[in-house]
Amino acid sequence: MTNQPRTMPSTPDRPTLTLTQPDDWHLHLRSGEVLRHVLPYSTRHFGRAIVMPNLQPPVVTCADAAAYRAEINAALPAGSRFQPLMTLYMTEQTEPAEVQRGFESGEISAVKLYPAGATTNSAAGVTNLQNIYPVLATMQAIGMPLLVHGEVVDSEVDIFDREAVFIEKKLQPVRAHFPELNIVFEHITTRDGVEYVQSCDQYTAATITPHHLVINRNALLVGGIKPHYYCLPVAKRETHRLALVAAATSGDKRFFLGTDSAPHLDGAKESACGCAGIFNVANTLSIVTEVFEWAGALDQLEGFLALNGAAFYGLAPNPNKITLQRHKAPLALPEKLVLPAGEITPFDPQLDLHWQVV
Repeated sequence: MTNQPRTMPSTPDRPTLTLTQPDDWHLHLRSGEVLRHVLPYSTRHFGRAIVMPNLQPPVVTCADAAAYRAEINAALPAGSRFQPLMTLYMTEQTEPAEVQRGFESGEISAVKLYPAGATTNSAAGVTNLQNIYPVLATMQAIGMPLLVHGEVVDSEVDIFDREAVFIEKKLQPVRAHFPELNIVFEHITTRDGVEYVQSCDQYTAATITPHHLVINRNALLVGGIKPHYYCLPVAKRETHRLALVAAATSGDKRFFLGTDSAPHLDGAKESACGCAGIFNVANTLSIVTEVFEWAGALDQLEGFLALNGAAFYGLAPNPNKITLQRHKAPLALPEKLVLPAGEITPFDPQLDLHWQVV
């Protein structure tokens, strides 16, 4: 981890860990050829995943979601029991009846709110939150989660402050209007985000990514611009990373894993206007387990990976188990994915990893 030695003493008293199979509560699978190449990395270890709807064009109706689910299911490896949990992309034209029908039928698990222009494929997002209040009222009434990309897009706000300003200017007013709306504050990156969630009741939760647990903004900027560490929200100062680790390892049920794994071809990353997104599912469980070991919190790992998110979404934990084994020698980094159109580089966490699913 950043500002940590790259190795630590072995722990022979805990050579293996057996846990409930994890879920991924924030995942980008893309579509087409990229989907077919990245999907096996999620199905290998995760039982379910909340699948993001920011395709081109976005998934805005139940029919769109059904078509996307069919594409995902057609790409599943033989024998896989992986369950994609579908979401709708909130626009200012989203109809409350469409949202309610999708949720009550079990076709749709949540609605994703992107401020327009906040991240990849978010141009169709929301510019005025009050325009979606009728949808939010319906979602509160039926218990449907709202997943929030928590950044303002005002040009005058520094990019490193956009999460904190979003809490004050956007999220707090929404929460005041809808006190019992289930809100997931996605991929939080700051101490401000942690403290906001901790100040809330059971209707607010947050996902934390593996990359924000191990890198700060130095990874992106020191020694040259490193495009494979560029994501949105961007990594912040070391003090914020430490706050995320403390929250994830605390046992607080309001925090759970959302990888925000977001693959792009290397050509799209390594360009004059590189895309935001980190492909991390190839080594997510190794990274997160290493973080929890460093924190002396392996007893809290199962909750963060497998129990807390399921409880917030009102689902039973997965019935299957996984086992991780600790190796004395560091593991090799995952190999690049080779597609006909180019390569995808997996995330390098900048620390030695020892835990591997067996």
